[in-house]
Amino acid sequence: MTASPVILAGETLLLLPEGAVFHPAGRTLIVADLHLEKSSSRREAGLLLPPYDTGVTLERLTALATHWQPQRIIALGDSFHDREAGERLLSADRARLAVLGEMAELLWLTGNHDPVAPADLPGVWQAEHQEGPLLFRHIPAGVVPPGFAELAGHFHPKARVTLRGHTLSRPCFVMDGRRLLLPASGATTGGLDVRDPAISGLFPGPMQLWLRGRNRLFRMTLRAGDVE
Repeated sequence: MTASPVILAGETLLLLPEGAVFHPAGRTLIVADLHLEKSSSRREAGLLLPPYDTGVTLERLTALATHWQPQRIIALGDSFHDREAGERLLSADRARLAVLGEMAELLWLTGNHDPVAPADLPGVWQAEHQEGPLLFRHIPAGVVPPGFAELAGHFHPKARVTLRGHTLSRPCFVMDGRRLLLPASGATTGGLDVRDPAISGLFPGPMQLWLRGRNRLFRMTLRAGDVE
């Protein structure tokens, strides 16, 4: 897997093909929108879905932590799909979370899906977090203060690209000089096209996109005229 280095507020960040970010100076691994227990939530609504999305998502996160050896893991909100998700966790998935808690400090940011921390799980919960000039939150703020940069999730950004006559839609990072949106890391999450005003409205200038490929990221620039 080949990481893509970027500079945000003077800090070097590594964008990873798995959809996560690693901050070497802080030894911090950042992920967004895990949506653990989404499938079990859908099953309660009457949809027949296998209960394995949480295990798959946590195994991927554990593999990332094993490789990068972070001191801290920050999850940018909507880590759990609803308020009762913690109660539906399988014992095997609770064990996976316990292992992650032994590997690194877990910092969970609250999101609109998980405004209340599930009980009896490792880690610390808070609304937002700051490390030097880097601001971490679930939903992007309207304005980023001068000298700072924001990392956020919430929107599950995706971008369309046409190759050899076929149009593909891939999860992606979205960035300008002040803000970085992360793609969703959950195994069963959907996405919102970066041309949607909810995303494009956050970036008054060109959007730098890094689309997820199998082993690398593919960079492209989306300018204002391309959004319309």
